[in-house]
Amino acid sequence: MPFAEIDGTEVYYDIQGFGECIFLMHHGFGCSKMWDKIVPPLVEQGFKTVCYDRRGYGQTARGRFPYDFYVSERFREESIADLEHLRHWLGIDSFHVISHCEGGVVAADYAAAYPERVKTVVISSTMCYSTMPLWQFNSQKFTKSFDQIAPGTRAKFLDWHGANTEEFFEQFRKFGGSYGKEMFDLRPVLNKISCPTLILYPDRSFLFEVEQGVAFYRNLLHGELAVLPNCGHNTYEEKPQEFVSHAVDFLNRHRYGNLKDLQDKSSKPVTCAG
Repeated sequence: MPFAEIDGTEVYYDIQGFGECIFLMHHGFGCSKMWDKIVPPLVEQGFKTVCYDRRGYGQTARGRFPYDFYVSERFREESIADLEHLRHWLGIDSFHVISHCEGGVVAADYAAAYPERVKTVVISSTMCYSTMPLWQFNSQKFTKSFDQIAPGTRAKFLDWHGANTEEFFEQFRKFGGSYGKEMFDLRPVLNKISCPTLILYPDRSFLFEVEQGVAFYRNLLHGELAVLPNCGHNTYEEKPQEFVSHAVDFLNRHRYGNLKDLQDKSSKPVTCAG
């Protein structure tokens, strides 16, 4: 299995296909295995996919990953740095990004920090801003402990994360993930993203109302919005064909780079107070 050594941590990654490169960013309970319904059709469409497990997830080593680091301000910053180090390790100059939930935060942060590296971004089911502290939000949304969740979900998480699964699950459901301990607002980052960005949002997420997707769209310089009807939070799992269809249509319109045309046609950025 391929691993890259990133800042002293062994980071697992998987590359499939040929063509323009797409990095796929997993969510806060996930790992690279969650993309098993998405990667094959992307490869069939002529893309090269790179899936990797972020620090502490899946097959990547935990490294500096105790609770206090996970909810610290350093987590987002160092997630960006880990992605940049992996890009350099793999010798990839620029790429597209497809992301889900917490992975969308990393994708947005990275695209804002390294605009020359990112061609396009797809962000699915990601929180745009919070209306309460994240620890409070999570306590309301994730009421079941690991031993109370559905057997199939437990089995999936055990396959993804191994021996530390229960500790891992309890940490994420209680403390709000990379969003931090308190309030969260991605809007100040969004208007720094210069590449075309597709917001792919479900209309029946148990976590986020669809208005969060609209807020994303309103704060992007070159944004597009697609809503998946009758779809829950895990868009990639519930509606994989529609997920890929929207993503490939978007990528095909932008895969060879037409940002200059977008800039020539764009008006002043639209912002939204939420």
